[in-house]
Amino acid sequence: MLSNALPFDRLVDACASDWRAYIEHPFVRGMGDGSLPEASFRHYLKQDYLFLVHFARAWGLAVYKARSMGELRQGLDILKAIVDLEMGLHISWCAEWGVSEDDLAALQESRATMAYTRYVLDAGASGDLLDLHVALAPCVVGYADVASWLLAQQFLKRDGNPYMRWIDMYADAEFQQAAQAERDWLNARLAGMTPERLAQLSRIFRDATRLEADFWQMGLTLAD
Repeated sequence: MLSNALPFDRLVDACASDWRAYIEHPFVRGMGDGSLPEASFRHYLKQDYLFLVHFARAWGLAVYKARSMGELRQGLDILKAIVDLEMGLHISWCAEWGVSEDDLAALQESRATMAYTRYVLDAGASGDLLDLHVALAPCVVGYADVASWLLAQQFLKRDGNPYMRWIDMYADAEFQQAAQAERDWLNARLAGMTPERLAQLSRIFRDATRLEADFWQMGLTLAD
């Protein structure tokens, strides 16, 4: 670990092997080269809808945990974007993959979905706003890093790849900027943390990263 690394990078460095296993997971590689079975992606899409429901709840918790108007507005803006925009886009995208709104309404959560979402909510409920942001970071920042990593790979298949739209969505400048804004927020608040507090946050980040990798695995193996 470099002594001059930014605080967020230290969280990543502290669980480097877990982070790499998440970013470069076989599910991710399968999207990149187009070899991922459609059934696996469809299963992931369904469970990701349920994840978004709890993701919205987590940002509602961020509003509650806010200690300034800036933090309150930040949480509210993201919550509204998830509920008013992202959920609708996800529903329409699921429909393109043969998953109807009725299908989504009848979904049962997989164990991987329950484990990850409840972990994030528990981290936020039992900790402060920083604990919650650190638990959410593998999703917010991680998806941006996944897309950037895929775009840099020689095995990436663009033409005729049914998953290229997913990759492009998270490689898009707007999402990348949102991820960078989250990095910046975390860097500002992690600066000057005691070694003990940073170690505590590193454990939260590591656990959330592992659960993100489990979410990919759930999609890959069609696990319930």
